[in-house]
Amino acid sequence: MECMAANDAPPALQTLDRGVRVLELLADAPGALTIAQIADGLGVHRSIAYRLLRTLERHRLVRRDENGGYRPGVGLAVLARTVDASLQAAALPELTELARDLGMTAFVVVRDGDDAVTLHTVEPRQSQVHVAYRPGIRHPVDRGAPGLALLAGAPALAGEREEVRTARGRGWAWSSGEVLTGLSSVSAPILDRNRVAVAAVAVVYLDDGAEDRDGLGRRVVAAAEAIARELP
Repeated sequence: MECMAANDAPPALQTLDRGVRVLELLADAPGALTIAQIADGLGVHRSIAYRLLRTLERHRLVRRDENGGYRPGVGLAVLARTVDASLQAAALPELTELARDLGMTAFVVVRDGDDAVTLHTVEPRQSQVHVAYRPGIRHPVDRGAPGLALLAGAPALAGEREEVRTARGRGWAWSSGEVLTGLSSVSAPILDRNRVAVAAVAVVYLDDGAEDRDGLGRRVVAAAEAIARELP
């Protein structure tokens, strides 16, 4: 049995943990962050934050802007392309059409444990007003239309929300204000050949009560079915 000194592994693991937390801080920030802000977010000295940022910068995972602030780097996009690449390739044309036809941001969500995570988004080009919805947004899977659609595309469970049963019966889910106040979403599960959800496609919009919810549901279901046909 190998023995390890008490100070051998933890420093490396701690450094990795801090590096990941830097990326999470930058992903969640609305704009660039300074070294001081990152250090405060990590609860470490600025010198430690600086070394972490320099390492991440060498790997193009972060970048400095013209004002010296830090933002996510292009290396993250390269890595992200390998996550569910077949799903992204199948979804992109349909998301683009969905965003164009409806004038709404369209996106694909996958399940990660008890969370629903936005994998890829497409914003409409011609719409004067639309909701920006970034990849990486995470929320509980039992809240919001995308999460409800993922649950509806899975076997029924005892005690599940009535909204999940409704979505399972009609093929799409709707929610309002469950993830972001004032925003509504319509979503449909993307089903594999075993009729189990591998993801969900959704649109998000500012709800003024004028939208044809059933029409949105049918359009999103059609997009989900088109994506499913292109999956290997």
